[in-house]
Amino acid sequence: MVIVKTTVRRDVLTLPAAPLGPENPLPPLRPLREVHRPDERDKQDLPRDMARQLGHEPLRSILPVRVLDGYGRERTETELDTLVIENDRLRATVLPGYGGRVHSLLHKPTGRELLYRNPVLQPAGFALNGAWFSGGVEWNIGATGHTTLSCAPVHAAAVTAPDGGPMLRLWEWERLRDLPFQVDLWLPEDSDFLHVGVRVRNPHEKPAPVYWWSNIAVPEERRVLVPADEAWRFTYTGGLRKVPVPEVEGVDRTYPERGEHPADYFYDVPDGARRWIAAVDEDGHGVVQTSTDLPRGRKLFVWGSGRGGRRWQRWLTEPGAGGYAEIQSGLARTQLEHVRLDAEAEFSWLESYGPIAARPDRAHGDWRGARDEVAARLADALPREAVDAAYEAWLPHADAEPGERLATGSGWGALEVLRAGHKLPGTPFEESTLGPEQTPWLELLRTGAVPEPRKVAPPGPTLVSRHWRDMLETAPARPLTEYHLGVAQWHAGDRAQAVRSWERGLELAPSRWPLLRCLAFADQEEGHGERAADRYAEAFDDLCQERRDDGVAWTAATAALGREAITALLAADRPEAAREVWRRLHHTTREEGRFRLLDARICYAEGDLAAVRAVFDEGFEVADLREGAEILGELWTAATGGEPVPERYDFRMRPPAE
Repeated sequence: MVIVKTTVRRDVLTLPAAPLGPENPLPPLRPLREVHRPDERDKQDLPRDMARQLGHEPLRSILPVRVLDGYGRERTETELDTLVIENDRLRATVLPGYGGRVHSLLHKPTGRELLYRNPVLQPAGFALNGAWFSGGVEWNIGATGHTTLSCAPVHAAAVTAPDGGPMLRLWEWERLRDLPFQVDLWLPEDSDFLHVGVRVRNPHEKPAPVYWWSNIAVPEERRVLVPADEAWRFTYTGGLRKVPVPEVEGVDRTYPERGEHPADYFYDVPDGARRWIAAVDEDGHGVVQTSTDLPRGRKLFVWGSGRGGRRWQRWLTEPGAGGYAEIQSGLARTQLEHVRLDAEAEFSWLESYGPIAARPDRAHGDWRGARDEVAARLADALPREAVDAAYEAWLPHADAEPGERLATGSGWGALEVLRAGHKLPGTPFEESTLGPEQTPWLELLRTGAVPEPRKVAPPGPTLVSRHWRDMLETAPARPLTEYHLGVAQWHAGDRAQAVRSWERGLELAPSRWPLLRCLAFADQEEGHGERAADRYAEAFDDLCQERRDDGVAWTAATAALGREAITALLAADRPEAAREVWRRLHHTTREEGRFRLLDARICYAEGDLAAVRAVFDEGFEVADLREGAEILGELWTAATGGEPVPERYDFRMRPPAE
């Protein structure tokens, strides 16, 4: 038999994909709607450390990251760059342009795909900053939810593995928490298991909150097995309750299709027990993930069999494709927690992914027997001691300098390394990766001043960490500087000072609409709805007069500001002004589903219920509909006097009565 040595190579994957579109140029001054927040009363019955970590440093906003909401639902055949690591047993296909996600894990001897492999790449509004897609294994870092790197490039290179073969390293700078991290994919020559070494570092002089969950999509026609007899169940009504495993309310919830509504099950794996989770089909075949002991959490997410869950499943893929569930592994017991990482310290661990083959009668039998069966088959295939040994073998190689560069991520890490002089062996953030978005901040770092733009354009992204805020406060008080300073101050919680900075900038600003929009948002947050509406209308008028062309940047700015202005004007009960803004949008913008929804909302405010019904009957799709959003059903119900919501508009993730 010819043994294929482990290789790492570039390749191309062709998939029907919807383009991501441009970033939203308006700074996100509030967190996106949080649907993963438990009721305060639930915390009273939780373990003390869990209750403490539930409230540990929640996000103020997703700044400095921008929202990615410019995608649609028109998919075309698209070539995607991939990185492939394989031996004679496994082939892992990685998407470096999409957070380093493992798109496919193929067991070559059996021809079995171990993961749920989405046949399309369809962005949807599930990431903290918007665009996300389903399938494969994703690396979630930052804060509760899907990472802002879901649809962003990461750095990648080949590195020497512990056994002397090649290893694939992925790394980036996570900007919500200002932390560098790496993911090393190592596939020994004769192994059925892909080892994944993970390291998160805190190079700063103060502690940082850390969130990590490795999210594994699997076909939903599986049974999920884990060494636990209890779980914390979180539902979209906000409840967090301890429940038995496997049966809850007379239903075996370890079968994802048997639940009616979307829910999370965070399994209570006992201290000292081996960490693993598996999903097996009716024949006992499937995938298993195990790790060293640091990641204590294991989770199952199910969409459920209800209409809303089914609608989301179809929304994320193409007709005829099967549904999926998620099995996950994380640092904390639940995804509602953030773990403290001390100053100048790091977390590191090893995960292993591979096939499992259990006797079907036992895997689908009583809970104790099913767990014991999978645990025994895992022990045969990959003993716990072997995982610990692989971790110890990998750890000295975590600092190895990368060899051939295979993909390039963002320049934000290079900017932070230049600012602070961080020494990060193994994950170089090189000056060559700096780009146009970093240029004004590099000038601020080197000269102490924010450069005024050379041409009229929407302002670039704002950096908001304490170090950059301090530099902005001492920089010459030019209009663009005051704009950025106000955004940083708002993020820090100093709202009054942020408003003063924006007002100072407005006095001399050649471009007024970015500052007016920030002031309008501040008015809205403080409950001054009429003044907010006035300022939004003024900001939109100023933008329309200033815009230079119908290019991507200006069109994105007009759409984003128009959407906010219409919403504010409707909140102030001014449908005529909202309609005027809608009319001034570009005709292609008005045809987008999210603006068709705004059209229907304006019609409703105007009292024209027939027009609302006509918009729904004609059909539209709001591409960036957020997880948990119920606006479509609510508007339909209000406009029709309570008629049942059509299936195509029913995205509810909780029972209608709740």
